[in-house]
Amino acid sequence: MNPTRYDRLDALRGAAIVWMAVFHLCFDLNHFRLLQPAHNFYTDPMWTLQRTAIVSLFLFCAGLGQAVALHHAQPWQRFWRRWLQIFDCAVLVSVASAFMFPRSWISFGVLHGIAVMLVLVRCMAPLRHGLWLVGAAAIALPQFVSHPFFDSRWTNWIGLVTRKPVTEDFVPVLPWLGVMCFGLAAGQTVLTHAPMLLKGGVPSLLRPLAGLGRWSLSFYMLHQPVFIGAILLYLHFRA
Repeated sequence: MNPTRYDRLDALRGAAIVWMAVFHLCFDLNHFRLLQPAHNFYTDPMWTLQRTAIVSLFLFCAGLGQAVALHHAQPWQRFWRRWLQIFDCAVLVSVASAFMFPRSWISFGVLHGIAVMLVLVRCMAPLRHGLWLVGAAAIALPQFVSHPFFDSRWTNWIGLVTRKPVTEDFVPVLPWLGVMCFGLAAGQTVLTHAPMLLKGGVPSLLRPLAGLGRWSLSFYMLHQPVFIGAILLYLHFRA
């Protein structure tokens, strides 16, 4: 058993993955006009609020994961090895989306955001309780500061945009860094004062979620090609 793996954290991450997969399957069915009546995933609150909740849960879990890694004195070498996997997958997402959505391809989506924010929160980890303040500031800043300079694809990743870019996924550093800071701060607090909240086991019913949570990146990269391939196969035989 890997002592740095916490079943409860993995199960929470697994739940986020399942929710994300259901969301993406609905998006794909709607994209191929198999969801009737058709839905607007870009403006309908039923979908936009779900997306916000799913991304928030993912980033909060990423912050918790960094707290666990630092608690076990994860060396920078191991951090960069995992980071490179995330970066490579982010590049693949950009390339694949450019083929499927040439006008709204993903230049800075959730994996791009995670790659940048992981480095930032890793460097800010010594702040500990100060992370709550940093997180609150990161969430609040885009509400008060914006400028057209940040509207291009080269600068919108910062998040101080005056308008949301036309893209299929957009997770800029601001305000989302705040959620990961909250996850790291919460993880540090729990591991210091109530470690069993994270270290405890999970009911047998939730163990599959914990197993899925350990392979979150692999699942993330594979689920959409599988869904889209299955839908295209269905449409082919239906035709």
